[in-house]
Amino acid sequence: VMGNSSEFQKAVKLVIDTVSFDKDSTVQVFEATIRVLGSLLSAHIIITDTKQPFGDMTIKDYDNELLHMAHDLAVRLLPAFENTKTGIPYPRVNLKKGVPPDSNNETCTAGAGSLLVEFGILSRLLGDSTFEWVARRAVKALWSLRSNNTGLLGNVVNIQTGHWVGKQSGLGAGSDSFYEYLLKSYILFGEKEDLEMFNDAYRNIQNHLRRGREACNEGEGDPPLYVNVNMFTGQLMNTWIDSLQAFFPGLQVLIGDVEDAICLHAFYYAIWKRYGALPERYNWQLQAPDVPFYPLRPELVESTYLLYQATKNPFYLHVGMDILQSLEKYTKAKCGYATLHHVVEKTKEDRMESFFLSETCKYLYLLFDEENPLHKSGNKYMFTTEGHIVSVDERFRNSLWQDILPGEEDSAERIKPNELKPVNFSSNCNRVPDERRYLLPLKSNYMRQIDQMVGLI
Repeated sequence: VMGNSSEFQKAVKLVIDTVSFDKDSTVQVFEATIRVLGSLLSAHIIITDTKQPFGDMTIKDYDNELLHMAHDLAVRLLPAFENTKTGIPYPRVNLKKGVPPDSNNETCTAGAGSLLVEFGILSRLLGDSTFEWVARRAVKALWSLRSNNTGLLGNVVNIQTGHWVGKQSGLGAGSDSFYEYLLKSYILFGEKEDLEMFNDAYRNIQNHLRRGREACNEGEGDPPLYVNVNMFTGQLMNTWIDSLQAFFPGLQVLIGDVEDAICLHAFYYAIWKRYGALPERYNWQLQAPDVPFYPLRPELVESTYLLYQATKNPFYLHVGMDILQSLEKYTKAKCGYATLHHVVEKTKEDRMESFFLSETCKYLYLLFDEENPLHKSGNKYMFTTEGHIVSVDERFRNSLWQDILPGEEDSAERIKPNELKPVNFSSNCNRVPDERRYLLPLKSNYMRQIDQMVGLI
């Protein structure tokens, strides 16, 4: 992203020379997939890109080593998908021995249902349907368990019985990237069923999770807010939201629901302004953090970046500056940036997650770098849930196998990218008109209302 080819090449060689997955180590299938598998695949795609838009990122005598490493890792993760009655994977696997004997039979929806982008890319690069097949089977299994009444999914499921252990339906921890990957899988692979599932899920989210007035920027009533409900009844389960939900405005930008995204983003930004960080959980009824730590998460920055790309409204540059200054002021430590233990007291923990560099810093950098090849090269790019860059490429739209799941002949049906028709209720999908581009994205009385909602004024 920064065009620093010598450092990129050095890092790639270091990984090739020193990293081995042949270890007696138990990993989370989800985290290993999005952080490790995703980064190997993204770097491989960048190295082998014939156009080299980021500068010369080629590696001398490169022989697909990163792709082979990704393949090796994925094969070591495959046992998680075996011996489960539903096809939903075990949450953890030992890289040498497979699923530990005392393994937990419960997993979260996001963890089991957000493997399709990385596994699908790997399958299509190798011409081996196995990886996409198991990831897609897990998504379909989860999808088949949604409530008949509301169409919603819970957040924790038993992989043997298909019984919902966690009945909370929301947009945050345990659910977030499941929805993100339904849409991103469609964008990347063009499989019609992914878009149909996403549209269906989005409709049910709007019907059951969204509270507040219908239009974001006009009308009476409370600002829109997405709450946590019981998946079977749609009844409110608690009065907190979590910081992971701040990804959702960015997803709404991708589907074209820009107006609603503007409103929801303003709510999270108001919380950030109050604390100089996003608490892990915020109780909107009490106007106070329920879980007060902030591990340098990227979701608000990601949504800010995508909203700026969609609207080009300078307001989002100011939001980015605000976030940047808070990070410098409260989280900077001697050797990096530290998790905030408490957003009010600003105490620190001796921990910096990998997503801080992979996402938080990357989205901040790209927000301000208008001339970045990512924006200028004419190529289309998508970010994985861990911020890894993948080109939206014709080769990922052609699978070498006829149908992904046996007996489903229609699954090869595809939609062209420009046929993406979002299901929206509260908005139009047009880009924000020029005359609004330099006004605040929200009318000032609605901005004030959101500030009051989080106790800023």
